[in-house]
Amino acid sequence: MTVLLAGCSGAADDRGDAEKRDASARASASPDPGGGTGSGPSPEESLVPDPARLPKTRAEARDLIERVIAGPDSFGPGVVKRSPYESDPATWPVLGENCVWQQRKPAYSVLATVTRSFEVPAEQGKGPVRLGAVVTVHRTRDDAAWEMAESLEESMRCPTQQLREGEQIGSMIAGALLGGEGMQATSEDSLSELGQYRSSELGGPHHYFWQQAQTLQFTVAVTGKGAKGRSEREINDLVLHAQGTMLARLDSAIEKQS
Repeated sequence: MTVLLAGCSGAADDRGDAEKRDASARASASPDPGGGTGSGPSPEESLVPDPARLPKTRAEARDLIERVIAGPDSFGPGVVKRSPYESDPATWPVLGENCVWQQRKPAYSVLATVTRSFEVPAEQGKGPVRLGAVVTVHRTRDDAAWEMAESLEESMRCPTQQLREGEQIGSMIAGALLGGEGMQATSEDSLSELGQYRSSELGGPHHYFWQQAQTLQFTVAVTGKGAKGRSEREINDLVLHAQGTMLARLDSAIEKQS
């Protein structure tokens, strides 16, 4: 049975409650723009990591992120860097109890995290598409799985979120797929959010699509925010292309060599 999780109010009581919700959500299907159904092999069955290639220090984590994280060409033609292009490595985004995103010091579980910003420039009759890519290296696989659980809880807790001054997303639908479910064979766990994006600069509502995946101690995420004249499919394709590129790079960076 396919179940989509719509955002609802109410914060998590504790880590245990969030994990129970996540376990339930993982049995549901993701709002997959491609409409895929059925089952496929779990990535755990095909990916054999080399322990020597898994980061154990902040320096090693940053090196891996540089090899994995998307650049403009990871999305396809016409995508350029935005300014500022790369986040401060000493911060990462945290959704506050007031449903406003803020930059905070990374959690202890995080070895390194980097966010990059991109754009498809405006053209005649079409506004700019704002894009983002994030790669985070945690200390352990459990830490990465916990980030996925928190991300799902945030969608439920805050159906409307303020990204920054003048930017808001809302009407979100979220879902999760474990590896092997719904043709999801590129990661151990995958989350998706669909919603509406509004901004004081670009108006709205416009299409919003976010996807995050977890493999071992790593999470990778891509965000797409639409604009006037931009179709849902255009935004989805940009996000999915960059996500697939980063996951392929990650597998290559950590896989045991034959």
